[in-house]
Amino acid sequence: MYEPPDRRCGVIRYLAKRLGYYVVLLIVAVFLAYALSSTALGPRSYFEAKQPRPSAASVDRQLTALNINDRTPVVERFGTWAEGLVLHADLGRTIHDTSVNEEFGRRIWVSLRLLLVGSLLGMVLGVAVGAWGAVRQYRFSDRATTLTSFVLLSTPVFLLALLLKNGAIAAKDAAGHEVIPFTGYETPGLAGGLGAHLADWGLHLLLPTLSLALGGIAVYSRYQRATMLDVLGSDYLRTAEAKGLTRNRALLKHGLRTAVIPMATMFAYSFLGIFTGAAFTETIFGWHGMGEWFIQAINEQDINSVVAVNLFAAVVVLASGFLADLLTAALDPRVRS
Repeated sequence: MYEPPDRRCGVIRYLAKRLGYYVVLLIVAVFLAYALSSTALGPRSYFEAKQPRPSAASVDRQLTALNINDRTPVVERFGTWAEGLVLHADLGRTIHDTSVNEEFGRRIWVSLRLLLVGSLLGMVLGVAVGAWGAVRQYRFSDRATTLTSFVLLSTPVFLLALLLKNGAIAAKDAAGHEVIPFTGYETPGLAGGLGAHLADWGLHLLLPTLSLALGGIAVYSRYQRATMLDVLGSDYLRTAEAKGLTRNRALLKHGLRTAVIPMATMFAYSFLGIFTGAAFTETIFGWHGMGEWFIQAINEQDINSVVAVNLFAAVVVLASGFLADLLTAALDPRVRS
């Protein structure tokens, strides 16, 4: 579709402004995460609890070497950490004196696989279910999806994950063999080509993805149903039908497009909730991703690892926000004016 140059410039200005806003937000979010982690966690106690107990000078040297000494001002420590990140892409050292970068690189693809599939599946199916329920308002299918959504909304993510895992265990006991994998994200030592590995990844992804996606479907379907009901009685929809469009075509071309605009923004800012749920899901299903690492790092008082996970979460959430802005620019003609 051709866009006049002035409209294209309007879109570029809008997206550039939003991108700059997200960069500032990222810097603020990372600093706050570093400051809170540095004040809330106590790595000194981790070293002092070792046996035989090290001397105070030895503990200070270890903490200083890792840039997590609580006797060094937080701003100074953050400056050292940020300098390493900006100049050398170095996230620092873990409390075990191993590379945070290596642990980050090993876990990030595990989590992204789960988060992206779970969130996109939840959004797409939630929008579809909500729009369908609005069109069939007060019919049995609408009431059934409404009841199911409320049940899912009242069920915590960790409980849903446990129920799915217990169901897979029961199926294994009944069949005498594993029907659906419920531990890990791949089968160790699996033989075969790319197709076999992709199928294996898909099976391992099924239950953790469902535990995240079902909650998303419930949330998105409720909001989408409400926005779609507002659109169904609009004048422009009746005008489109009066011009010769069928009811279904008018709903798809004009109604759904308008009703989806608020959902784009909601998708961006609900992603953090998905990440929080993923921390429990990864632990329950034995996925060694960012969520599991976050819980381990807090237990071990590992400041640099906690900050690395928060950096990952901030980047993903803000990237989702920018994606929502792209969708808004594509769907809402007012942005292009």
